[in-house]
Amino acid sequence: MELVKLGEKTYYIKNPTNIGIYKIDDENVYLIDSGNDKDAGKRILKIIDEQGWKVKGIIVTHSNADHIGGNQVIQERTGCEILAHNVEKYFTQNPILEPSFLYGGYPFKGLRNKFLLAKESKTKNLENNLPEGLESVSLKGHFFDMIGIKTSDEVYFLADALFSEETITKYHLFFVYDVREFLNTLEKLKILKGKYFVPSHCEATEDLTKLIALNENKVNEILNKILQFCQNEMTFEEILKAIFDDYKLVMNANQYVLVGSTVKSYLAYLCDEGKISYEFKENKMIWKLETEK
Repeated sequence: MELVKLGEKTYYIKNPTNIGIYKIDDENVYLIDSGNDKDAGKRILKIIDEQGWKVKGIIVTHSNADHIGGNQVIQERTGCEILAHNVEKYFTQNPILEPSFLYGGYPFKGLRNKFLLAKESKTKNLENNLPEGLESVSLKGHFFDMIGIKTSDEVYFLADALFSEETITKYHLFFVYDVREFLNTLEKLKILKGKYFVPSHCEATEDLTKLIALNENKVNEILNKILQFCQNEMTFEEILKAIFDDYKLVMNANQYVLVGSTVKSYLAYLCDEGKISYEFKENKMIWKLETEK
């Protein structure tokens, strides 16, 4: 972990999931997200202590386990408040909801791991509780009610609104809950003005243009692949296998639910756009190209 200063009051800790820091005074700071597990939380606290700061609160951009995994240990050790927005608040308080939602039922033991299941933490509503100097920005698409945070230093913490070139090149598919909202958020980012932008899984940058294009192009590429697959009538499982095979990915339990949920979101988007349709044959749900009427 490395502490980087971006403005008079704004810092971030370089981490697999970047951690934002905002100083509300000489002594107290708010964190933006808390890392993927208790070990990350402990390392964050060590850096905070070395600076002579105290954690006053944690702001949750969204409730995925790799963003709230350090909440419990930091809250236990500091008594800090944790602020979250709308649905993200309930997932943060009840983290079993994440693997349950992804799997579509009670998650079996192989899914109840730190990558999908964080520890519980006590959470307050973000609304009307943000400290002075911070502003929330709606960034829906990746997850239900994901937000970004803008600081008084004109720095934007963008959560998972964008994914890195390395992630896109290696995995191709990144988790998307609502494809339409994800694309709408990319349009919003194209006109955003600020000094620095910090996506959760990329280094801080002054220019988002290339990253936005990479994300947008990959979403459109996947949409086109699914349309090609649906030229032949296919079940969801067959489409999922075709995507894994096409991108030479390897299936495991975590990937099955994360990528599987994402593929279902792509199917929903294409269905709502009138480009594909479904029917039931021999008790199987079949996806196919929509025929022109």
